[in-house]
Amino acid sequence: MNTPFLSSFSSSVSALRLIQRRSLWGPALLGGLLPFSAPALADDEQTPPLLAPVVVTGVAPSAGPVIEANPKQPRQPVPASDATDYLKTIPGFSAIRSGGSNGDPVLRGQFGSRLNLLVDGGEMIGACPNRMDAPSSYIAPENYDKLTVIKGPQSVQWGPGASAGTVLFERDPQYFSEADALVDAQWLLGSHGRNDQRIDATLGNPLGYLRLSGNNARADDYKDGNGDRVPSRWKKWNSDVVLGWTPNADSVIELSAGKGDGEARYAGRGMDGSQFKRESLGMRFEFRNLGAVLDQIDGRVYYNYADHLMDNYSLRTPSGTGMMANPMAANVDRRTLGGRFKVTWRGQNWEALAGVDAQSSEHRQRSAMGVDAYRGEAWDKDADFHQYGAFTEVTRAVSDNGRIVAGARLDRNEVRDFRDAADSATAGDTRGDTLPSGFLRYEADLSQNTNYYVGIGHVQRFPDYWELFSPGSGPAGSLNAFDAIEPEKTTQLDIGSQYRNGNLEAWTSAYVGQINDYILFTYQSGMMGYSTDADNIDAHIAGAEIGARYRFTDNLSGDATLAYAWGRNRDDSEPLPQMPPLEARFTTTYEQGNWSAGALWRLVAAQHRTTNNKGNVVGRDLGDSNGFGVFSLNTAYRVNHQFTVSAGVDNLFDKAYAEHLNLAGNAGFGFPADTRINEPGRMFWGKVDWRF
Repeated sequence: MNTPFLSSFSSSVSALRLIQRRSLWGPALLGGLLPFSAPALADDEQTPPLLAPVVVTGVAPSAGPVIEANPKQPRQPVPASDATDYLKTIPGFSAIRSGGSNGDPVLRGQFGSRLNLLVDGGEMIGACPNRMDAPSSYIAPENYDKLTVIKGPQSVQWGPGASAGTVLFERDPQYFSEADALVDAQWLLGSHGRNDQRIDATLGNPLGYLRLSGNNARADDYKDGNGDRVPSRWKKWNSDVVLGWTPNADSVIELSAGKGDGEARYAGRGMDGSQFKRESLGMRFEFRNLGAVLDQIDGRVYYNYADHLMDNYSLRTPSGTGMMANPMAANVDRRTLGGRFKVTWRGQNWEALAGVDAQSSEHRQRSAMGVDAYRGEAWDKDADFHQYGAFTEVTRAVSDNGRIVAGARLDRNEVRDFRDAADSATAGDTRGDTLPSGFLRYEADLSQNTNYYVGIGHVQRFPDYWELFSPGSGPAGSLNAFDAIEPEKTTQLDIGSQYRNGNLEAWTSAYVGQINDYILFTYQSGMMGYSTDADNIDAHIAGAEIGARYRFTDNLSGDATLAYAWGRNRDDSEPLPQMPPLEARFTTTYEQGNWSAGALWRLVAAQHRTTNNKGNVVGRDLGDSNGFGVFSLNTAYRVNHQFTVSAGVDNLFDKAYAEHLNLAGNAGFGFPADTRINEPGRMFWGKVDWRF
């Protein structure tokens, strides 16, 4: 696979070293690129923050239902180079596994478009009808400055349908008081051929900056704890450029562009992903501190294009028997254009914001038998989505220690079925809905050490592409899923608390909800494999995440977290499928100056609340699953202000185990029917972080 990022990596680092010496040429070069002047900013704004010499094994809430994390910090277990594995370090998150990379994130047992996943405020939507290229597969988390998670329907400003929550990967605007250069680079090596390189470099002066970021990552097939090879190798690269104009300390206008590609072999699918092409363009502006009441105006527009190729011959040999006996390929793409505009006002004891957003998304496909025969086929457009929304949120102090946060939004959704009449009974039809959402939350500080929140939210979510176009049939008596699948309606109560006092920190987060018209997939086995039916049911959900941290001495601390999700199909009095089991994590960390060492013990209970052959477009319940425990070690050392090294061993005892949320191994690789794919066995890894 061609990786343009690698070809320019060495020369980029060399050039940045020259600039970093702060010779006469550095400011002169930057002055030529950005030949303007502006008031100087504080010197500390141009100094890159130090990474703590600690490996992250879990993340606690920051405030209320919001969690913030630094995606550049080393993590254990070592994540694949996509967003899903990073999110798994946050209690409440799990993943539908399919091998070494590109799992699909699950929050509190909820999946798909119930979880808004945004990159710099825009949405990168995958194209595969079975979500082989889930939106998270196009995100390289370490290329971003901040990861924010909002659990539950407790915000309306980031788009429609976020009944499970919202995930934001964001790059921060850069400000310089003088011409300078900043570089953040990483190199990771590990077992199973793991080899990652990443660089994030910024050149700037008081009036603007040029930011270049890129990563190249790969891994070979891994071996599980039994020593058996699991088809799972993958490669990925991404490259992005951002040009920013900062006429003053409160203003920024940015233009951005990016590309990427990759490939992944899947033990749980009949085809592999031989292409994950990404193209992105964006523009955003932000103006702050505008007046006594008018505080901020910001907006952005984005264009994202995914061109995904699936075949059974690039990364494997066709089986020669069954449905996948001969070479075949399917090419799908999705073109998304969107934008948002927001205004914020601020008073003495209140804050309010209001805005609008919109998105248009087009899906096409083509396929053929034979090696690369698809290239000669014309594209067939099958779906066209449009969404227009307006939102507002208000925060108001109601006492010295309490505040109310409330929000509402209204969305108009439309979709047209462009499939041929021979393939769809609703060919040429258009359907649409106008859907409200809102929330109300009370937050209070009981004392200097304790705070809590109670919130209720309601979301009406329009069905996504995978729920309208992927199922083989819809509810009983309907023409198909497009004809009859109703929007989901979720009403959920969220509560949580945080406590900090001396050596002890503790937090809780819990929820209970009712979902009317929950969209459920049923898998039917036949001569041509499995087909799916989609239907609306009513469901109850509930669960909690709790955590605590205790500092035993100045150097030794311990952490513990527990996460549980529960769901019930009210129509059939059955467990709601694809629910992750009870999970606990125990961590011990020793810190001494610039050095740390830690241990992670992850325990997952057996899952007996299953409903066979029901689930979602990606996965189905394969029956009950066994519990397991995995023990891992890590260490980190900050050599100086520029270098931090970390290392570890994941799955120290080479445990053979499989996650409950999983795909069944593919018969083409010799897996028996309904066999879950095992996770990697023992893995050693080492990482170097370099900042100047």
